[in-house]
Amino acid sequence: MECDKCGSDAIHHAAYSGAHLCGHHLRQSVEKRVKRRVREDGLLDPDATPDDPDRWVIGLSGGKDSVALTRILDDVFGKDPRVEMLALTIHEGIEGYRDASVDACVELADELSLRHELVSYEEEFDVRMDDVVEDDPEDMAACAYCGVFRRDLLENYAAEFDADKLLTGHNLDDEAQTAMMNFLEGDVRQVAKHFDASLGPFDEREATDAFVPRAKPLRDVPEKEIALYCHVRDLPTHMAECPHAEEAYRGEIQSTIHELEENHPGARHSIMAGYEELSALAAEAYRGSDEDDEGDEGDAGGEGDDSGLRECERCGSQTSRDVCRKCRLLESIEAAT
Repeated sequence: MECDKCGSDAIHHAAYSGAHLCGHHLRQSVEKRVKRRVREDGLLDPDATPDDPDRWVIGLSGGKDSVALTRILDDVFGKDPRVEMLALTIHEGIEGYRDASVDACVELADELSLRHELVSYEEEFDVRMDDVVEDDPEDMAACAYCGVFRRDLLENYAAEFDADKLLTGHNLDDEAQTAMMNFLEGDVRQVAKHFDASLGPFDEREATDAFVPRAKPLRDVPEKEIALYCHVRDLPTHMAECPHAEEAYRGEIQSTIHELEENHPGARHSIMAGYEELSALAAEAYRGSDEDDEGDEGDAGGEGDDSGLRECERCGSQTSRDVCRKCRLLESIEAAT
């Protein structure tokens, strides 16, 4: 199998486009799509200057997606005085697993001379995910606890660093799964929130002071291509899967989309194209609604907006209830120990 661009040995066949690509041209293809997404979303504030730069916090876990994102953004904006970047790594307290990925984060940050901050559940919440999983006071998947805690730390530290944007390494597969979950759950309000929180171009989103807006520059790139990209560039990456990962519902959706993509190449792109258009329409329809959102913050598809939000009575985080989901979980965990 030869590369369509140069005739060298191909390492990847993108069935959705029919392209056969060697390592060099796969790298070019991935970087081109990320740069296009950066432009289309308006990631760089046009008013940013060296004296007043756009501040970006990158969620760097050490996995392939966040490592690829950090490397590409540094290539493009690392020497741009209009941009100030900081990598934030969260240690959940998972023996062995997170320690190895933190090493990858440190290695990459050192290589790029990138400011890097490490925070942990243990320091911030006095909990470790290994212990939470063992006690499991709410009788739910580990990812349900972890997602809430991780979201809280990302948002709070992004706000503490006075960030303008919070960037995460969600890829095409991740986003197609979230879109399908929201569709199947009939959660139109969540679809609307998704647009303003992380999907829409920045000049089309509703402005809010409730949270630092997110961006997902990798969301046009399939997971497999990101893994190959990291291999081609020999990036320091921790490839192991979290030992506590057990999101049963998302796993079912993942399998369904994988089968669809196998039988109908391009299905993931089609799902996201339709979802993004519908999310824009839903956002316009629901903006200004006074209906209170009683959903739990930090759920799989959840990306909060500021409708009906108030400060948590215990920690001051934004929530739709008197006490936020994080504080309710921490109370439950403490009661179980």
